[in-house]
Amino acid sequence: MSSWVDVCGVDDLQPDSGVCALVAGKQIALFFLTKTQQVFALSNFDPIGLANVLSRGMLGDLGGEPMLASPLYKQHYSLKTGACFEYADIKLQTYPVRVDRQRVSVQIARQGGETERLAEEECA
Repeated sequence: MSSWVDVCGVDDLQPDSGVCALVAGKQIALFFLTKTQQVFALSNFDPIGLANVLSRGMLGDLGGEPMLASPLYKQHYSLKTGACFEYADIKLQTYPVRVDRQRVSVQIARQGGETERLAEEECA
């Protein structure tokens, strides 16, 4: 089962950059692209650098695909799918995002009867 979790206001996001939010005990990196007015949510954990740093990565575009470059070893990940451009077997967890009334919500899987508010704090 999944649930939409209110995370922050759109004004809390850094334009064309990332922030990290702790949602249901998971670090989720949120990226706001001003050109397209889209918000993307991915795991903040870099599977190659083995650190929670992806919210500090650099945004860009590879062949028309919005991407994130890891701040550690510079691998590139699709913001849409989480797929690593350099290594086909590596993929980041992605989360559906919606913006309603200037509030950003992320859809996450709920664990066994959890009903309390899941967004705990910003970690950036």
